[in-house]
Amino acid sequence: MKISHELPLCLIEDGERINDYDFCLPHLLDKEEVYRDYFLEARKKGRYIIMDNSLHELGEAYDIDRLLYWVGEIRPNEFIVPDAWEDNVTTIQNARRWANVELPPEVTKVAVVQSHAYSETVMTVQLFKDLCYKKIAFSYGAKYYKRIFPHPNPHISKMLGRVKVITDLYKNGVLTNFDRVHLLGCQLPQEFLYYKGFKFIETIDTSSPIMATLDDIKYSDFGLLEKPIANMNDNLYIDSVDWDLLTYNLNKFRKINEL
Repeated sequence: MKISHELPLCLIEDGERINDYDFCLPHLLDKEEVYRDYFLEARKKGRYIIMDNSLHELGEAYDIDRLLYWVGEIRPNEFIVPDAWEDNVTTIQNARRWANVELPPEVTKVAVVQSHAYSETVMTVQLFKDLCYKKIAFSYGAKYYKRIFPHPNPHISKMLGRVKVITDLYKNGVLTNFDRVHLLGCQLPQEFLYYKGFKFIETIDTSSPIMATLDDIKYSDFGLLEKPIANMNDNLYIDSVDWDLLTYNLNKFRKINEL
């Protein structure tokens, strides 16, 4: 599993040291020169790049024309096609539409599952495969995860809910070792230990160790019991970070998950 942590601008130049690959938010390419220059240079260096559609940051996917422009400019290895938060119908409609959009041949299209129940997830994954999507992403935030794995701690509930969904998909043959999966975010950082041996999970993006640092939270030996309050939208322009705590949390994240 390859890991990428979204970084505030003051850390963007450290991306090559911190991350296994670069996770690109296209709306920032239009907004921030430093961010844009980093990714243009990353492309020249041959860094592996996954470009998101900025749904999580904007509340809706970024402008289609600008997405197409930046896919053409950056030529990411993967592009997460527009989805709609907790809206299965619109997400599937978008996936159908983008399946026919011509992108540079080296760009792999990734479709995100947005569903309200396990049965809906099964149907969506099978549909994405029928549409010839080579990689499928799963959000950390689906509300039904908590129904799948009830627990007094809602953070543990949501974390293990996604673990159970992906485990059941694999157990039931909906996902196989020949599939390719990306995990979007996490509720708690220790989640990824439970995917040990799931060869189809290729990539993960999460800002958890960064946000924990900004909240002055030190990972315990097992991880966390609550999700950090800080988010990247509110901390993109911070001036500095406690580097010692950040280094500790980054290293502990990998140790906890045996990465």
